[in-house]
Amino acid sequence: MNLTLSTRQAYSEIDEFIELLTEEQKNEIPKELRSYFKAEKDRNYIKRIEASIPIKEQNLKKETLALIALLNLQYWCKDEEEKKRLKSIYIKNENKYQEMLRKKFNPNDVFRKKEKTLAYN
Repeated sequence: MNLTLSTRQAYSEIDEFIELLTEEQKNEIPKELRSYFKAEKDRNYIKRIEASIPIKEQNLKKETLALIALLNLQYWCKDEEEKKRLKSIYIKNENKYQEMLRKKFNPNDVFRKKEKTLAYN
């Protein structure tokens, strides 16, 4: 599997994040998954994460934030109502993102823009 540089950098960030966790929190993530992040990370990319600074202020990659959200949902969130709430938020966010992509890359609009450009030439 070919991983992009951006994904490998996100794995570097998530590996750094995991290292800041308590042993109990680390152990809730399967060892194979932790090992995968370590093995596949970009070893030339160094991102220091400060435990005293909120995650949203750390300038982490979107992929990293998505991985943290996934780890939270899968391994740390124990309350079923909270899991439902988080899943609902994630679904809404994904739907917004997909709608933005549909608008941005709508084939009809892309061709119209190209026709307008050709008409001016």
